Amino acid sequence: MKYPILAVTAAAVLIAAGPLGAQFQAPLPSQNAKVMQRIGVTDFNVSYSRPNVKGRVIWGGLVPYDKPWRTGANAATTFTSTDDLEVEGKKLAAGSYSIVTIPGKESWIVAFNKDLDLWAKTDYDEKKDALRVTVSPAAFPETVESFTIVFRNVTSDSAELSFVWEKLRVPVLLKVDTKGLVLSKGRAAVAAAKADDWETPLAVGRTFFNDKLGIPGEGLALVDKSQSIKKTLGNTAQKARMLAADGKYAEAVKVGEEAVALAKASPDKPNIEAFEKALAEWKAKK
Repeated sequence: MKYPILAVTAAAVLIAAGPLGAQFQAPLPSQNAKVMQRIGVTDFNVSYSRPNVKGRVIWGGLVPYDKPWRTGANAATTFTSTDDLEVEGKKLAAGSYSIVTIPGKESWIVAFNKDLDLWAKTDYDEKKDALRVTVSPAAFPETVESFTIVFRNVTSDSAELSFVWEKLRVPVLLKVDTKGLVLSKGRAAVAAAKADDWETPLAVGRTFFNDKLGIPGEGLALVDKSQSIKKTLGNTAQKARMLAADGKYAEAVKVGEEAVALAKASPDKPNIEAFEKALAEWKAKK
């Protein structure tokens, strides 16, 4: 079903009706804004415009209840994710979407629509929604003059995408499978690495080991792969640390002494004081 999408300002209609070829851009009453947030290894970008309260009644007034709203002003508010995600527990594929909301007194519908060209003259077609979720608005303790979209409560695999305006906040929970993404992207990076690239398997192996990802021994195997390409202080010391972390102190000492020898032979004269201290502790435990 198609709906005429709500324009926040009359100026948006006039601008939309201007010549498509015009290069001049007059100042807009509602300023454009962008917000970016990384969650784990996934990048989120939101582009929107920020109308102001200006003493007006917003909810149920300027923005009517139960009608589609472009969730800002001027052009469509767009949301982009570099990876698949969950929105309020429902799956949404990676990509770009316009955000259309239908405000209600008790609940809001938040739609991620495939039409990125929504403007004051463009109809919103709910059949183009990739996903719809229903969320509950919450009172905000102070008046927010300019409409604001913000990421709150960011963790390694989740965040709250919030729409805040006047004295209302509308939270939308986003989640990503960070561990699964790191695993798949790490393996893909190693597979795509050039034959002389020892740094990529080292970085991926270190991450897999530290975060306990992949099959048992996969992190150490990747560090071994790095060493097979080029033995360096970095991958040798990393292997020693891994062996020690697994309680294999005799092996850790042997590899650790190789790392110390590499450091002393290096013209860069790296500071390995902390590593030598760790090596002494391993020797006492073997």
